[in-house]
Amino acid sequence: MVAQIELSEAEVDRVFHALATSTRRDILRRTIEREQSVSTLASEYEMSFAAVQKHVAVLEAANLIIKRAEGRERLVRANPEMIARARALLARYEELWRSRIARLDDLLAEPASTQHDTEPNEQGD
Repeated sequence: MVAQIELSEAEVDRVFHALATSTRRDILRRTIEREQSVSTLASEYEMSFAAVQKHVAVLEAANLIIKRAEGRERLVRANPEMIARARALLARYEELWRSRIARLDDLLAEPASTQHDTEPNEQGD
């Protein structure tokens, strides 16, 4: 089993940038399902081949996909290792926010009399 190394700040930035566009998220989804050529991917979108290549390059820079040459074609597939690392990062964020919400829930659930017992009396007692 390969130990998952935490993502660097630069890697986190690249992953979030790559996933910020619906077209790139869709390309990633398609390449998770199966390896595809860039030209096959391009045929699915109403944009130029060059525009799809740019989206693929952003995903590749984020290491979310792996591109390889097979003859004259460039085949693209999702990188499950980086996807797992990104998923672990998001899970840590989720855990952080869930714990903050739980603490807030605990504070809001405290009886009002407990909160007022610690406040100074207005009459200076």
